[in-house]
Amino acid sequence: MKKFFTTICLPCTLLFAIAAGLGSCNKYLDKSPLTDISDKQAFKDFRNFQGFTEELYSAIPLLTGIGSHNNWNFGDEDMWEPTETRVLAYNIDQGDYWGWNTAIFGSWFKNGGNPASQVRGDKGNLWGLSWYAIRKANIGIANLALLNEATDEEKNLIAGQLYFFRGWYHFMLMQYWGGLPYIDQVLPTDQSPKLPRLTYQATAEKVAADLQKAADLLPVDWDATTTGAQTTGNNNFRINKIMALCFLGKNLLYAGSPLMNRESTGNSSYNADYCKKAAEVFGQALTLIETTKRYELANFANYSQLFYTFNQNGKIPGLKEAIFMENLAEAAGRWRWNQVNDYRPMTINGSGIKVYPTANYVDYYGMANGLPITDPATADAESGYTPEYPWRNRDPRFYNDIMIDGEKCVNNASNVGNNQYRQYASLYTGGLFRTDNSTKAVFTGYMNSKLCSKLTNDWEGYRENNTFVLSLLRLSDVYLLYAEAASEGNNSPTGKATNYSKTAVDAVNFVRDRPGLGVGHVAAKFLGSQDAFRSEYRRERAVELAFEGHRFNDLRRWLLLTERPYTQKKGIEFDRATPNGEIYESPRTARVANFRERVLFERQLGQRHYWFPFLISDVNMYPEFKQNPGW
Repeated sequence: MKKFFTTICLPCTLLFAIAAGLGSCNKYLDKSPLTDISDKQAFKDFRNFQGFTEELYSAIPLLTGIGSHNNWNFGDEDMWEPTETRVLAYNIDQGDYWGWNTAIFGSWFKNGGNPASQVRGDKGNLWGLSWYAIRKANIGIANLALLNEATDEEKNLIAGQLYFFRGWYHFMLMQYWGGLPYIDQVLPTDQSPKLPRLTYQATAEKVAADLQKAADLLPVDWDATTTGAQTTGNNNFRINKIMALCFLGKNLLYAGSPLMNRESTGNSSYNADYCKKAAEVFGQALTLIETTKRYELANFANYSQLFYTFNQNGKIPGLKEAIFMENLAEAAGRWRWNQVNDYRPMTINGSGIKVYPTANYVDYYGMANGLPITDPATADAESGYTPEYPWRNRDPRFYNDIMIDGEKCVNNASNVGNNQYRQYASLYTGGLFRTDNSTKAVFTGYMNSKLCSKLTNDWEGYRENNTFVLSLLRLSDVYLLYAEAASEGNNSPTGKATNYSKTAVDAVNFVRDRPGLGVGHVAAKFLGSQDAFRSEYRRERAVELAFEGHRFNDLRRWLLLTERPYTQKKGIEFDRATPNGEIYESPRTARVANFRERVLFERQLGQRHYWFPFLISDVNMYPEFKQNPGW
């Protein structure tokens, strides 16, 4: 569809963004360029109004391609080179949250940005682009009455998108900065705003109203509408009813989570009322999904295609499970810049800033029978885990997501001089991958294979022809959000929404029953109390959504970010039990000796680290706009 207009430069501060919408990075404009758009042209019919609305899609943040070395996981799951100070993950580890706008190698949270640009550095910018998009949505809503040359269906499609994006962009900001002024009108360009910050829950109520309105107006599938039939096959990422309901449920669950409830009421427990409301919304969404088959859990045989595709002519990953994705800008790069270099050690991938999964996070991947690993250093007869065979009979997602000692990294041995310690991952204590170029070596003892091929190296082509796009919401996440909302709202693992057949534990088990996966169900011992079940649904979130950018928000909203063991990042140490340290015939069933974990780094975080700070220039605009505590 035609884009009716583009922008040149986005605002430098919140003041410019919410009061002017567009502005120079050096001066405050007397009026917004948006005011130059002819009402009769931009809003008169569906084609032009949709062109106006298109830019709201272009403002969706790009998480995974905004800097030279892309990092979007800020919980306990990853550890970057400990001496590398240029990535935002380093700032977060050090408690320097000002890095959200200053990190040298980029941050997807930044101020500024340009939705019309095809440069990757302009496409992150959650702070800058969200305020811009909110103003644009408000201009569209204010001009809905001018849409005269349109059917009722076309009017609903336009209005539904505008209300969705106004609510969604506020929700994206709230997750990191807390309660906000809710901008639901076109603010004048000739005066500074003086809108006070609302509590988190008060802001969430306004988000909920907009997302509910969007859900009421939008179809389940644009292809099934008369209007959408004109672009059949190209409507998959258009905002629809299910997207609106899913984010409405997520918004309500977040409002009921311990951090957000504490910010709003002083109570650090779950707010059961918000959780029940969230469960009802998720119940409505999941009923629609299951009856229409609009979205479906992917077969585990195709699990990697949820995250990236290889040699498929740029095909977008996600299959039918991806509900809402990050910015899809072509020129921003499909296989994200230095991501091709960062996941493997220098001995087989000779450039990059290295990042590896932490051992403490890998411990969340339990056993194939569904039971957790209670202590990685101790054998457990019930689950079948033993540190002598630490990778035997694990959850199948472990073998997909995590690369272990002895796995093949290079197909053609001649590429590495027929050196078995380079061809096969030598991740044992003293192994080549653990010692070569020490600051870039695999200091945690594990490598990531969820987001790239196990054969990613300098020679064999697996760094090229990949398409990587991160889902901001996929179906398995919705089931797990429902499980949390239904159980916390009813204080029971068997809690459920009144409009949906599955209980909370049913939803977790449904994810584990993904076709081809077959992980054991939640054990009976975790169903006797909500406290016990909470540990399992949270562990399931950690495993299923690993390295997809959710963990930081989960730890924060659960008030666990500052608590041990979540502040710790660990690595493993062990010796090969083969006679002379040779490779194993089968790494998954290999016997090792002296298996143990050690703390590599521990974050020193306080209560202020539950929220990002606002820019000083923004909080100095007017007294009603308050800085977050501690900043």
